[in-house]
Amino acid sequence: MPSAGLAPRRIAQLSALLAMFALFTAQIVSALLPNIPVFVAASAAGLVLDTFLQYRDPGLLATLGKVRFDALVRQLLRDMLVLVGLLRIDGIDPLREHAPLLVGLIVFYAVHFACQAVSVLVRRTRTLPIVTRNIDASELCLTASPPRILARRQAHRLLTFSLPITAGLVLTAATQDATWGGLGLGAALTLLVAGTAYLATWLLPKKRAKSEQQVMEWLDEWLARYRPTTAMYFSGGTTSAYQANMWLSTLSQLEKPLIVLRERFMVQKIDATDVPIICFPKVSTMFSLENSTLKMMLHPANAAKTSQVLRIPTVKHAFINHGESDKLSSCNPYAKAYDEVWVAGPAARERYALAEVGVEDKDIVEVGRPQLAPIRPYAGPPTGTYTTVLYAPTWEGWDGNPGNTSVVLAGENIVRKLLADDKVRLLYKPHPMTGSVDPRAGAANERIKAMIREANTKRSGARPGAEAEAELSRRTAELDKLTSTSFRASADEMERMLLQGTPSGDREAAIAEATLTWEKAYWASFPEWEHRIVTEARPAIFACFNVSDLLISDVSSVVSDWLSSEKPYSVANTSGLSEAAFRSAFPTVSAGVVLTPKAGGVTALLDAVRDPEKDHFTKARADLKEQLLGPSDPPSLARFDSAVKALCAKADDRRVRMESRLANEIPSPREAGDELTEGEPSEALA
Repeated sequence: MPSAGLAPRRIAQLSALLAMFALFTAQIVSALLPNIPVFVAASAAGLVLDTFLQYRDPGLLATLGKVRFDALVRQLLRDMLVLVGLLRIDGIDPLREHAPLLVGLIVFYAVHFACQAVSVLVRRTRTLPIVTRNIDASELCLTASPPRILARRQAHRLLTFSLPITAGLVLTAATQDATWGGLGLGAALTLLVAGTAYLATWLLPKKRAKSEQQVMEWLDEWLARYRPTTAMYFSGGTTSAYQANMWLSTLSQLEKPLIVLRERFMVQKIDATDVPIICFPKVSTMFSLENSTLKMMLHPANAAKTSQVLRIPTVKHAFINHGESDKLSSCNPYAKAYDEVWVAGPAARERYALAEVGVEDKDIVEVGRPQLAPIRPYAGPPTGTYTTVLYAPTWEGWDGNPGNTSVVLAGENIVRKLLADDKVRLLYKPHPMTGSVDPRAGAANERIKAMIREANTKRSGARPGAEAEAELSRRTAELDKLTSTSFRASADEMERMLLQGTPSGDREAAIAEATLTWEKAYWASFPEWEHRIVTEARPAIFACFNVSDLLISDVSSVVSDWLSSEKPYSVANTSGLSEAAFRSAFPTVSAGVVLTPKAGGVTALLDAVRDPEKDHFTKARADLKEQLLGPSDPPSLARFDSAVKALCAKADDRRVRMESRLANEIPSPREAGDELTEGEPSEALA
C-alpha cells in the first residue's frame, strides 16, 4: 500500500533525473558537432529544469550532491559546454568575442564565491549562543534576516543568477552575435554584485548581533529580573515534542515557570504557550542557570543530554514522565538519577518496587495526572443510534516485542469486527510513530485505513450542510491564528526570536476556549454514522475520549488516561501470554476486557457497553482509577503544586547548608587592631 502511493512520485523523480542527464548528453553532442538548434534547446532546457527542481524538489537534487554532482558542478559543466559550443560555431571570433565572454564568466563565478563567503559570515554572526521564545530580546539588537536566496541558498542563488547568462550565451550561439552574451553576463554580474553588497550590510554594526559574552550577560540580567523557580527540561528528536507539549498546561499554572531546551529546532516544535523558552545548544551556556534563582527542574523524558543538566548542584530534579503504563519503559533504571520520581498513583509506586531498578520508595511522590482535567466522566451507556468506539493502538517500540502493539497481529481483525456492526462508529487514531521501526506495522496501519475508507463507501445518510463546513473552516482559522506564528520564508532563527517576544494577553486561556469551540465544530462537520481516521494533531486524543463510548487499545499510557473517565475499555493481548498471565503481568488490564489476536469477544464487549447490566467491570474501573491516578481529592493540580513547593523548599535548604558550610570553611580576615597572641610573630620579625 505505501509503495503504491509513492510510486507515481518516484517515477516522476526518476524521469526528471533521466531528462537532466539526457539534456547534458544532448548538449555535449550538439556542442561538438555542432548542431545549433539542439545545442540552444538543450542548454536552455537543462538550466530551466535544474532551477525548477531546485525549488520544487530539492530533496531529489540533494541525492546528486551525495555523489559530488551538486548544483555548482552541474552549472560549471553546463557553462563549459556552452563555451565549447561557441568555439565550434563559425562567426564567433575566439579572441575578440569568445575570450571576453570567458573572462566575464570567470568574474561571475568569482563574485559568486565572494557572495558565498559573505553569506557564511552573516550566518555565523546571526547564530546566537542561545535561542529564546516568549522573551523580550530587543536589547540584543535583533534584526530581520537577509533574503534567503542570498544568505542561505547557494544552489538557488547560482542557478537563478545564471539564467540571464545562459539566455545571453544561447542567443549568441543562435545569432553569432556576442553582444547577447555580453548583455547576459552584464545583467547577471550587476545583480550579483548588488546582492552581495546588500548582503554585506548585515555585517555592519547596526545589523550585527551582539557577541556571545554580551548575549550571556543579557541572559543573566533577564534571569535576575524574571526570577524563575521551576523549569521543564526537554531534549529529543523531531517526533518527540509531544512528550513535552502534554505538560504545557500544567507548567503554565506554576509560579515563574521556564522551559529549557537543548536543540535549536525544538524551539518551534513546542506548542503555543506563554511560558518563556530558552534553548541552550551548548553545555557551557546552560550553566548560567546555576547562578539563577531556579530551584528545580521537571523532566518529562529521559534523553542523552539529561545527564548534562543533572550536573548543576543548585537545582533539584524531578522525573515526571510523559505517560504511565505497565511497560518496562515506565520504570526505567535511569529514574534513579533524579532527586524525586513523580508518579500518578500507588500503582506506579508498586511498579518501581517490583522492578528493583534502584529507585527508593522515599523518592517517589504521587501527584496524579493534572493534564487529564479536560476528560469528561462516564455519563452512562450510549443514547444515540451509534456506539462510538475509539481504537487507539500504540506503536511497535524499539525492542521488537510483539505485545507492544496490536496493529500487526490483531489490528485488522479488531477493525473488521467493529466495522461489521452496523451500529458502530469507529474512530481510528494510531500512534504517530507506527511503522517507524517495523515495516509490518506500517503496512498493517495502511490496510486498516483502507478498510475504514471502504466501509464508509457502504454507508449513507444525511450529511451536515455547507454551514457546518464553513463553521469548521472559520474555527480552524481562528485557532491556527492563536497557535501559530507566521514567518517569512526567509526568516532565520534571529528573526523568529524577534517576532516571538513577550506574548500579549492571556493567550493560553484564549487557546483553550478556541480549542473547545473548534472541537465542537469538528465533530459537527461530519455525520454521526461516518467512521473517522484521526492522524492529525487535532483533534487531540482527549477530545476523542470525550466523544467515545469505548476504548480499544494496547498496554500503554492511553489506557491509564482513559480510566480517568471510568468508561469501559478493552486491551488487545498479542503478547503470547494466556489471559490470566496477561492480567497478572499488566495491572492496567484488570478492569477491562482482554481481546485475543483474532478479536474474539468484540461482540460481547459491544453488548456490555450498550447494556450496563452486562458490564461487570464498573466497580473495578473506579477502584483501578484510584490505584493508577490517585484520589480525586485534593485535585491532581493541587497535589502537583504541593510537590513543586516541597522540592523547591529542599533546594532552598540545601543552598542554606552549602552557604553555611562555605562560610565556616573559609577563615575570615583578622580585624584591624587585633592584638598579637602569644607565640605569634610580630610584623617586624615577619
